[in-house]
Amino acid sequence: MKNILYSTILIALFSVQLALGQGCVAVRHMNMCSSTPGVATPGASSSDLFKQKHGQWQVNTGYRYFRSFRHFRGDHEEQERVENNTEVVNVSHNLDLGITYQPTMRLSFSVNVPVLYNDRSSLYEHYGNSTTANPEQKRFHTGSQGIGDMRISGSYWVIDPMKLPKMNFALGLGVKLPTGNPGVEGDIHKLNQEKLDYIIRKPVDQSIQLGDGGVGFSLEGQGYAQLGEQTAVYFNGFYLFNPRETNNVVRNPGTTISPIDGYFSVADQFAARLGINQSLTMVKGLSLMLGGRVEGVPAHDLIGGDAGFRRPGYIVSVEPGVAYMNQKLSIAATVPVALYRNRIKSYADRQDPTGQRHGDAAFADYLVSVSMSRWF
Repeated sequence: MKNILYSTILIALFSVQLALGQGCVAVRHMNMCSSTPGVATPGASSSDLFKQKHGQWQVNTGYRYFRSFRHFRGDHEEQERVENNTEVVNVSHNLDLGITYQPTMRLSFSVNVPVLYNDRSSLYEHYGNSTTANPEQKRFHTGSQGIGDMRISGSYWVIDPMKLPKMNFALGLGVKLPTGNPGVEGDIHKLNQEKLDYIIRKPVDQSIQLGDGGVGFSLEGQGYAQLGEQTAVYFNGFYLFNPRETNNVVRNPGTTISPIDGYFSVADQFAARLGINQSLTMVKGLSLMLGGRVEGVPAHDLIGGDAGFRRPGYIVSVEPGVAYMNQKLSIAATVPVALYRNRIKSYADRQDPTGQRHGDAAFADYLVSVSMSRWF
């Protein structure tokens, strides 16, 4: 019972290293929930789990990877894109670095900074997808590398763990700072009338920009409930509010700037997870988990306007995982596999009087997320 409580707290509150939008839907990485006190030695009572970490520091790292290439318009997959080799391929490697301080057994404060490496290859952004414009079907790459948007957050356990040890939930507030560059530029290849290659510099696609250029704030919730000696459920979720409507990055410099989608949007983001955790008695500190999650970008922000370019949509995934912990170290890994993907209509799409406009987006089949925490 004590082991399962320990591992469930880890899964619900630390291992979430949630990667929003496995592809072009989400414009950048966002760490969903800060690390929250409660990860301690297996075998301790629930109240001891919190007591033992009072006044201590925790260093957190997380890594995630995905490769998006499947195009969806609504929930319809455009399979011909892969068949014709015209798909856009985004490869993302994200390392999240964080530190948490726990001034009391119920309160914690965290700072997280992502370090991002993104590569994008396509035909349409360069020579084009058609064999007429691009007879050799040449594919070119753009990319971005650097620090993303920093996040500062605080979390508080609502229930006194000394009084109700088998269940608890925490509420959190966070601030997202625009430390990531929202206007990274890359080389775009074009052909002139003589079919000679030339290069123009312009902002890379929104999906691989390092930041969004706006200050945002998030509301979070997470918790667990013990069901038996070795079984418990966990949940967590967050919503990121981005009040700024657009940033100052012009998508296509040198052309007439559209008031609808000429600039990049500073979009809201959301995610939620629910699952079950099973402790393995044969290996102390090891547990398995299975759950579901939904994540994405809405077409309309809850605060602020909706203009600007964005690819709204959401993904529903099944999420298996494994976690291991000892007295000071906690490690968790999950591999969410997409079950349903939907690229919904954006604000710009809805301005089409014919109702025909509906942009697409590329999604991944799965992502890999690994996180590690060490108390000092």
